[in-house]
Amino acid sequence: MPGRKKNHHKNSNRARHQRGQQSRDKQEQQPSKEQEEEEKEEELASASPEEEQPYRVAQSEIYGRYLVASRQLEPGETLIREEPLAIGPCVSGDPVCLGCYQPVTLKPDQYRCPGCAWPLCGSSCSGLKHRHGHTETECQLYAERRAVAGELLTDRAGPAEVRDLYELVMIVRILLLRQHDPEQFALIARMESHTEERRQNAVLWRHYEEKVVQRLRVTWRLEDLEAQQVHEVCGILDVNCFEIGQNGAKARTLYPSAFLLAHDCTPNTAHTDDPRSFAILLRTSRRVREREALTLSYAYTLQGTLKRRAFMHEGKLFWCRCRRCADPRELGTDCSALVCATCRAGSVRAVDPLEQAGDWACDRCSHRIGAEDVERRLDRINDDLEAIDVHDIPGLENFLLRYRDVLRPNHYLLLSAKYSLCQIYGRIDGYLLPQMSPEDIARKESYCREFLEIVDVLDPGLTRLRGLIMYELHAPVMVLAQMAIQNGQISRQEFQRRLKEVVKLLQVSRDILCMEPEGSTEHEMGLAAADALSKMGC
Repeated sequence: MPGRKKNHHKNSNRARHQRGQQSRDKQEQQPSKEQEEEEKEEELASASPEEEQPYRVAQSEIYGRYLVASRQLEPGETLIREEPLAIGPCVSGDPVCLGCYQPVTLKPDQYRCPGCAWPLCGSSCSGLKHRHGHTETECQLYAERRAVAGELLTDRAGPAEVRDLYELVMIVRILLLRQHDPEQFALIARMESHTEERRQNAVLWRHYEEKVVQRLRVTWRLEDLEAQQVHEVCGILDVNCFEIGQNGAKARTLYPSAFLLAHDCTPNTAHTDDPRSFAILLRTSRRVREREALTLSYAYTLQGTLKRRAFMHEGKLFWCRCRRCADPRELGTDCSALVCATCRAGSVRAVDPLEQAGDWACDRCSHRIGAEDVERRLDRINDDLEAIDVHDIPGLENFLLRYRDVLRPNHYLLLSAKYSLCQIYGRIDGYLLPQMSPEDIARKESYCREFLEIVDVLDPGLTRLRGLIMYELHAPVMVLAQMAIQNGQISRQEFQRRLKEVVKLLQVSRDILCMEPEGSTEHEMGLAAADALSKMGC
């Protein structure tokens, strides 16, 4: 996204588009059409008599609850708009304001809540005493525990300590709802927690027992809390929460019904969040058949299968077996393929991507490598990418050069670097469009086209990522066309053809991005696309 922070590479490769670590109370993946037709569907959604709901909740013993289209849905139809049941900081270790979730520091001069000493963005924060922010009830609880809570958040605190304290915030907020808003708490308590499955994961269970349960009951002296209920809340959050954020804010949320969407690594819906109310806005990204499951991706769409499946199993406790995950070439994109280190001519891919620990093999020679070795190699390359400043164009270009003989051109780590370059070419000093050479402008165009080609397969239709990259692409196409006609390198007919492409890119990006919430960076970009079209007389 524009204005991306330095740690975007890691966030993208580990998790989300952004936005949306979502979960489920259903089995490993959406059912097939035949299975859907055989399953009993329960009308759990509240349809008004005047207007039929676009979805209903289907129920089966195999798949649990999931949403299906109640009729054929067209691209861009709104499915869900709802405010969060609960909201709090992400589990990332990044300090944020408890009122608005904008970044803060832990330095001595950072403004802090006079009552509880937690860092806030300022005394006039819009989230102070607001139900989606830092409430008086929460402040009182923290104020009585200043020495073991807010006062520990200093610039001397280690990353793990900061992370552990911020992880508690949303858990405490949900537990407070039990006492102060039991109806709201009941809506959360009905969500799946997978507590028994989590109990079998010794490392995961020990983390929550030591870092959450014991800290709340012993260190914070909240003895009335039942350990089992705390674990239930932790599980509900892991399995059902969405990560959201606009304009620098970062938070995780629980919504009343959005958690029911099934997972697919090439989903048929897109979602965003309102920067003012934190409401989720979920719409179809392509045409959806009647009775087809409504899906979203719990992982970052443009991440490779090995990492994507591992992420979902770690947090959501299931192994995805969708069509993309089952295909070694990932629907033809090949965004996980490596260059064979033995013959240099072949591509190395997972023999069976659904066998997480299985071998990877070259398609030209007998070379094989274990999945564990592949993962270690990918982690090292990802660390190299992480070490590059987000605005370092030469560094990112050098990364592409260093790994072009290790990773195939569409590999997701190369795509991540290319996406960064798509965004910063033309936007930072020294590389603004008037300052760029024709070669650099052509390079931006090439990266945008390569990225768009993959997005059109893995995240097609009316999706934010597609709208953003099409907006980035229009500028180099326009500038290079103007240069070429002025230098007599192309005909007037070819110039008109390129202008038509620019218009199409702007129209699609406008249509997609103007659906984003007002006040968001993406919506502003949509308005910029509309303005450009107006100036072109379109």
